[in-house]
Amino acid sequence: MEVSEVIYTLGTSTRKPAEFFSLIEIYGIKGIVDVRRFPQSKRFPHFNKDNIKKESERLGISYYWLGDLLGGFRTGGYESYKKEASYLKGLKKVESMAKESVIVLICAERLPRKCHRFQIAKSLKVHGWEVIHIIDEGHTWQLSE
Repeated sequence: MEVSEVIYTLGTSTRKPAEFFSLIEIYGIKGIVDVRRFPQSKRFPHFNKDNIKKESERLGISYYWLGDLLGGFRTGGYESYKKEASYLKGLKKVESMAKESVIVLICAERLPRKCHRFQIAKSLKVHGWEVIHIIDEGHTWQLSE
């Protein structure tokens, strides 16, 4: 299958809101898909689900939370969870959204290899998607063949 469709990923990490939303704008992203199982942070309250949703919508960016279907911290490990119907349902939702507009999967870790979104990206790649991990402005990474 020829890859022509792109899905981005991005870690919230220790970024300031301005930096985070600047990256969203630079890469032309129109929808944020939050795959954090527990979308709250005492250390970084600006990335709590309600706060990021409110700011996204203020900027005209759609926000979706799929942590119930695609979030990490699964009994038996994430690799095992990827075989579950709920994971596959979440993956289909992501693919459907990505066919409508440019989306980014977000989680807390800056580097994708330290995050379960790397596992999601591998699944998407198998389905023919090009997945680009945004590290910083002008710095991206992709899983090689």
